[in-house]
Amino acid sequence: MRTLLLLAFALASSVAIGQVTDGQFPVQSNLRAGVAKVDITPRKVAGIETIGHRRVVDGLRDPLRAGVLLLDDGENKAAIVTIDLVNAYDLIVKLIREKVASATGVAGPNIMVTASHNHSGPPCKEDSPYVREVAEKIGKAAGRALSKMRKVNVGYGEDEIRFNINRRKVIDGRAVVWLNPDGPNDPRVKVLRFDDGRSLTPMAVLMHAVCHPCFFTWGDKGTQPYAKGFPKMSADFPGDAQTFVEKNYGNETSALFLQGCAGDIRPNLPGFPYRCADEADMQWAGRGLGSAVIRTLADGVRREKLRTRTTYYPIRVASSVVALPGKEADVQAELMAMKIGPYLLLSMPGEPMVEFGFAIEKAIGPRAIPIIVGYANGALGYIATTESYTVGGYEPKASPLAPEAEPIVIRELGRLADQVIGDVFESFSKHPKDVKKREAEEKARLKK
Repeated sequence: MRTLLLLAFALASSVAIGQVTDGQFPVQSNLRAGVAKVDITPRKVAGIETIGHRRVVDGLRDPLRAGVLLLDDGENKAAIVTIDLVNAYDLIVKLIREKVASATGVAGPNIMVTASHNHSGPPCKEDSPYVREVAEKIGKAAGRALSKMRKVNVGYGEDEIRFNINRRKVIDGRAVVWLNPDGPNDPRVKVLRFDDGRSLTPMAVLMHAVCHPCFFTWGDKGTQPYAKGFPKMSADFPGDAQTFVEKNYGNETSALFLQGCAGDIRPNLPGFPYRCADEADMQWAGRGLGSAVIRTLADGVRREKLRTRTTYYPIRVASSVVALPGKEADVQAELMAMKIGPYLLLSMPGEPMVEFGFAIEKAIGPRAIPIIVGYANGALGYIATTESYTVGGYEPKASPLAPEAEPIVIRELGRLADQVIGDVFESFSKHPKDVKKREAEEKARLKK
């Protein structure tokens, strides 16, 4: 009898030890996820004129890629698609949503398509064979992601980068292009890691930072050795950072980049008014962002951090198309809120100035952990603050919007946040009329 008791104790102890094996951890969660990435570099690169600060390239420095992250909470499904291109133009968003929806069953309106705003990639606005090829590749990648769906939980952390800077300074009552260390800036790097618990390597990584990817573009046109801009196509610092993170995990993870409110934030490359980067600068930025992500990822699987992770991650998505007042006519803009457990992604289809991120975060408060995404689900151009119009400068001048657009954007994103956070009466009321109204609204949204 004593032998049996000792054996039972030993077995129980081994089970307990097995649950906390170094390098593995149990995942209790309702959330399933799958991820895949794909090369979207044009077949022929030499001779292409890049978008952004235009220049003709003679070859490829590093590949352009797209990433697909699928999410399923058992009731709702969503997807995030990232592309190393300058913008998520309406056409490419439409085609990608069609392909991903067909491959996965995720409803088109629940698919967020977001660009890094890469200034060293090909043009993709027109209805070209390249655009359709990109959508086709992403659809196939989505199918691969679907085949790899498994249970995950999510960790979150923040770090900082040191290479971004505000590019506006008010002198004598007007805004000029100036690398301004005293201007508003957001150096934070926000990181979500999706873990299946099989190892300390995350299954997928979402990294969010705020800076124009224009390291390799011309600036003062006097920068040696690249007076006309870097001569190769590239995914710029977001691509370099993704590769850095993936290599640090033996290419056993997939890193995806989300661009923030970078409308007036660029690389800190002094010149007249700024210069083109070289390889040293790219290592500074790509490895700088990558290292910030790696630090956050490593910290996120310490046992104290693992214990704080939730086990329930409801997915909620809300979106709307609003008419924003424009300088010539109203401008249509798709705004989206996507909540994954406590994490709230809020997106805009253009280039919001950095102040938008701070204003929206302040409005959300402690209700969720906000990640504000620009360059998503459309490409309307600069989204400038109301105040910026009083001093002018490039961003408000180039924007198609009128000054009155800012409060409308913030108010509508707040309304969408209310829907997905679910802590206002309209979003959680169980009264039959309220339930019926919400169901009708969601049905109408998913049909668009």
